[in-house]
Amino acid sequence: MQRITLEENKGIPAHLLWMLAILSGVSVANLYYSQPLLGQMAEELHINEFTVNLIPMMTQIGYAAGLLFIIPLGDLAKRRNIVLTCLSVLIVALIAMGSAQSFGVLAVAACITGICSVVPQIFMPLASQYSTPEKKSQNVGIVLSGLLTGILASRAISGLVGAWFGWRTVYFMAAVLILAAIAVILTAFPNIPTNFSGRYSELMKSLLTLFREYADLRLAALRAAICFGSFLGMWSCLTFKMSGAPFFADSGVIGLLSLCGITGALAATFLGKFIHRYGVYRFNLLGASLVILSWMVFAFGQNHYATIIIGIVLIDIGMQCIQLSNQSTAFSLNPKASSRINSLFMTCYFLGGAIGTFIAGTAWQYGGWNGVCAAGAALALIVLLITLRAQR
Repeated sequence: MQRITLEENKGIPAHLLWMLAILSGVSVANLYYSQPLLGQMAEELHINEFTVNLIPMMTQIGYAAGLLFIIPLGDLAKRRNIVLTCLSVLIVALIAMGSAQSFGVLAVAACITGICSVVPQIFMPLASQYSTPEKKSQNVGIVLSGLLTGILASRAISGLVGAWFGWRTVYFMAAVLILAAIAVILTAFPNIPTNFSGRYSELMKSLLTLFREYADLRLAALRAAICFGSFLGMWSCLTFKMSGAPFFADSGVIGLLSLCGITGALAATFLGKFIHRYGVYRFNLLGASLVILSWMVFAFGQNHYATIIIGIVLIDIGMQCIQLSNQSTAFSLNPKASSRINSLFMTCYFLGGAIGTFIAGTAWQYGGWNGVCAAGAALALIVLLITLRAQR
């Protein structure tokens, strides 16, 4: 595949757009492999459910740190070099996770894995900045759909592979996939000019300036972060719920449940074109309402596979309404600072995910699945109230 040079607002070839979508899925999958495997990890490492639930939280914290300190470099340095460096370190971190013999080593490796899995957040501002104006939201939606498919597939694959070959095999397999991704980047990643001239310290100072300047960015990041915390809280504790009565499901079954959320990934491919027509406000109301409804379904139908599946479908679609509408808002604020704005947005987003994971783990410890449902619904309700208040 021949490397090309992109020009701002001139359009992105379809083959490149889908390459970015696929690479996004392969990269982001590393954040979610652990979720169906937490029971196996806890048993082998002799730790309790609350402690093992810190592994996905450490991954989210690492991802947030990578978003804050690495993604802004996309405006200063060659994005191809940033991607190759991240993926190379990521291979080492994944091998360390698969080889870990203690919780401490696993937690540190999980954090580094999160830091180096940020490359999809280099791809999405690229898709926005270089698309034609009328295609920006739609093309961001395509890359986002690849990312979401990677999230869904990661849980299904890790659950099945973990059930058949053990949880460690999942991480060795992931390292091989990242090696293949490096080969693709070396041959096909486009030439992209930088957007910022200056030192790294000046670049980082500009983050604070941007965050202060754009109230819409702060609002969009806050809504998306809180809702993502609700979303990840469900996935981090679903393993514990499904492992016990009345399901007694193994990691393979738990992983396959993630495929029920494929509707959310499919929705992202076409939702983008409707944001301009119906507005961000309506999309946020719809998204928050669907997430609240999903938690009600999870609570009242918690002992039936059918209602668990319905809840997963609802929360996935609701989350995509929230993320895509708010992220599109952020990207539209200053295209010349797309990497830095995406860094601010996604740092808040994954900090929200980490906090939501911790809240859900604590709720599980003290209130079981009902406690998790109450916490998740409360977070989504906060998003709904913020949206209503912002409209006044």
